[in-house]
Amino acid sequence: MGATVGTELVRYAVAAGIATVTLDSPANRNALSRQLVGELLAGLEQAAAGAASGRVRGIVLTHTGSVFCAGADLKEAAADGVEAGARDLVRILRTILSVPVPVIARVDGVARAGGLGILGACDMVVARSNATFAFSEVRIGVGPAIISLTTMPRMGSRAVSRYYLTGESFSAGAAESNGLITVAADDVDAALEPILAGIRLGSPQGLAESKKMAAAPMLARLEAGADTMVEHSARLFGTDEAKEGMAAFMERRKPAWHLPA
Repeated sequence: MGATVGTELVRYAVAAGIATVTLDSPANRNALSRQLVGELLAGLEQAAAGAASGRVRGIVLTHTGSVFCAGADLKEAAADGVEAGARDLVRILRTILSVPVPVIARVDGVARAGGLGILGACDMVVARSNATFAFSEVRIGVGPAIISLTTMPRMGSRAVSRYYLTGESFSAGAAESNGLITVAADDVDAALEPILAGIRLGSPQGLAESKKMAAAPMLARLEAGADTMVEHSARLFGTDEAKEGMAAFMERRKPAWHLPA
């Protein structure tokens, strides 16, 4: 994948030392299909190669459309099972945590479910003030298994309990106050500029070593818990409740367990 030639679902470019990796599957809400996952990993790996040569000092992970990432591709999960997708998500999180330069997510819209796990793995997150976030797993009969490994360390325990258990949407301001994101701003690109300017002042070795230290606790947590959480996620998605939850989601109806207010 070249520096200016994109793929079908992920685009890659480098300018002024910053690699921009853009999720470009808006029709699918940038869900983590196998194709998007493969191209995202390729983009991150290309940025890592650029970091090794000193050409890349940071990565901006962003999106087209109104959704940063909606999480798992539920149609693929229903057809093919969830274990492969769960392992793909682990690979994404591991790569973000291991790449030797800072990864900054730029969110200009909605992030849900597995998309929040990606934000948790990123070193920094800048989101527009009107962006919204939700751990929606509880509403389809599962739980935020794998993404707990990167979101629980970022967030306060009260926020984790509230948003994991209710699945409710919360604002960028709430996400900033609970630690899920770094900055909420009306002008997301203006808020990015001082961060990127600071990164450009860092040396390749300084950035690599500082990233390694900052990411080490979460990477260790991921490595220790990934296999267990993949198995847990696969078991949950195989239950009758989860099958009903996914069917209700795709059919745009209330699940059988729904209780009216």
